Amino acid sequence: TGRARPSRGMVLRLAEVLGLPRAEANGMLGAAGFSAQFPVLGLDAAGMAEVRRAMDWTIQRHAPYPAVIMDRLWRIVALNGPAKQIFGPAGFQEGASLLEALADLSLFAALIENWPEVGHHTLLRLRAESARAGGVVDLDRAAAVLAGDPQIAGFQPKGPPRAVVPTIYRMGDRRLPLFSTYAQFGSADEVALADMKIELMFPADAAAEAFLRSLDPGGDQNP
Repeated sequence: TGRARPSRGMVLRLAEVLGLPRAEANGMLGAAGFSAQFPVLGLDAAGMAEVRRAMDWTIQRHAPYPAVIMDRLWRIVALNGPAKQIFGPAGFQEGASLLEALADLSLFAALIENWPEVGHHTLLRLRAESARAGGVVDLDRAAAVLAGDPQIAGFQPKGPPRAVVPTIYRMGDRRLPLFSTYAQFGSADEVALADMKIELMFPADAAAEAFLRSLDPGGDQNP
């Protein structure tokens, strides 16, 4: 009839059942005529100092292995020293957007030896993150670029199954295989923080381990 008006609690409950991120839950509240429930502070806000310190502590203590903090739209928030040395020469620095970089797939094909395989996993991750958030235009656009590459979209794994798929980076004549795990805040109510992720990379073989341990921990020298 157009006269039904859900309560604030009902809208929040619906957002919870749907598994919507904080930003989308705020959007649903706004559409129903309510104020936002979850704050938008930013990492530079005074109340976020301890959180930012925890994030920086995590990536710095991860050295000599590389670690990167990214926001919801895959923008680089921070890197530790090893990550700066490995990815900085390719243009991946604080403030850079991996989604924008995906507009030129040749960059990744040159940087990553097993790019069709990694690109396929990246495509699946983009789709999953977008679906979980109820649809994110920037993620969907990047996924469409990857899906337009037949080597990526049609990739089929060969050989026996593996526990993890390493990303094999090319560094001149060197092969650097790394695999990753992601850390997120499980109880975050702040909008940006709820979608922040910390990528922690690990060496996939002994040669990669030795190379990472040879890097300058401060990240001020090129490898």
